[in-house]
Amino acid sequence: MKDVPADRYFPAILCAEYDSPIDALIGLCVPQDEAMNLVAASWRSGEATCIVTTVDGGRSVAVLRTPEGRWAACNAFLDACCSTRSDAERMLQKRLKRGRRGYVGVLSGGADIRLVLPSD
Repeated sequence: MKDVPADRYFPAILCAEYDSPIDALIGLCVPQDEAMNLVAASWRSGEATCIVTTVDGGRSVAVLRTPEGRWAACNAFLDACCSTRSDAERMLQKRLKRGRRGYVGVLSGGADIRLVLPSD
């Protein structure tokens, strides 16, 4: 039996916040039908806190549930996945410019993804 992969942390830069995950995905240029399918598929594993996909052109995007209950539409940097949260926070800080905000998302054991807020 294979071991479950360790948590992987990735930086995500906030584009906008929305009230629903479907609206957030559409805001990231994901077609409406695909957005609805992604959200419905995420329900299979319980309450989803993050949905990751790739839009036309190969750009990775993530929709993360914020602590306030809204949905953050973000550009996800999955190629910059790190084994520790602090490394991902450093990667995020390098990408943040001109007052932008971001989050550190977590890929757990493959499919489970959750939001980790950057420390102050």
